Amino acid sequence: MAINLQKGQRISLEKTNGSKLQNVCVGINWGAIEKKGLFGFGSSKEAVDLDASCALFDENKKLIDVVYFGNLKSKDQAVRHSGDDLTGDMGGDDGLDNEVITLDFGSLNPAVKHVAFVLNSFKGQDFGTIPFASIRIYEGTPKHVNEIFATYDIANGSDFKGHVSMVMGIFYHKNGEWKFNAIGEPTKDRKLEETVNTVMRNYL
Repeated sequence: MAINLQKGQRISLEKTNGSKLQNVCVGINWGAIEKKGLFGFGSSKEAVDLDASCALFDENKKLIDVVYFGNLKSKDQAVRHSGDDLTGDMGGDDGLDNEVITLDFGSLNPAVKHVAFVLNSFKGQDFGTIPFASIRIYEGTPKHVNEIFATYDIANGSDFKGHVSMVMGIFYHKNGEWKFNAIGEPTKDRKLEETVNTVMRNYL
């Protein structure tokens, strides 16, 4: 049974059989904006271009690497991005992820102690207008889900209105094991570099 994460919840990556997750996919899914027609008649869909990114830090909060649509693999090859999705779900929620970042803890640079996932609106489209956005942590590949470990609704609160950047969550290494902190906080940033700096200052 998948864990339905709540904002601020911290979980270990231990499965029901006692084994630890070693390879995870973090899939991000979001919807297109529905726009009403003139005088309220009819409607149309506006494509939404969100960008999921991943920043890797050491124990001293020093940035080691960033994986995003312009850099699809980390230097150690342990983190990989599926590529840029420019539209979101134009036909409603299809249950599939728009962007997927895979993470192999076993191949990760040993210096990495924090792996932060952030989301930025490339065109500056307000999160408050996007009908849904969620992430799920699962075992499998970007094209195939073996088992969903946890799900997290990341943008349904009123506090996201007026924001175009958010910190989704952070994997962190503590006492010899990896855990996940579901943050789900909007930021005032507009660009990826700013969001990464916010993570460094406020969330590590």
